[in-house]
Amino acid sequence: MRRNDGRTGQRTERTRYALCVCNDGYAASLEVRKIYQTIRDRQAEARGLVRVVDESGEDYLYPAQFFVPVALSKTARDALAHAG
Repeated sequence: MRRNDGRTGQRTERTRYALCVCNDGYAASLEVRKIYQTIRDRQAEARGLVRVVDESGEDYLYPAQFFVPVALSKTARDALAHAG
């Protein structure tokens, strides 16, 4: 979903989140049952991958089947945006 950021008149992508349900082969980078920020990457999605900001704080590609997209309330999104 895209929205107007209210400052520049440009449209910005809403931050998306996904729940990790599998970390086979990536135990150091992903925690099962943890919510991660995802970044829209259409090329990766076409290959069955999702771009995730993992435990390192960097974004990497992981198999899409490792994650379930989640819709969060505004309160939850705000809390995650300010978490540290």
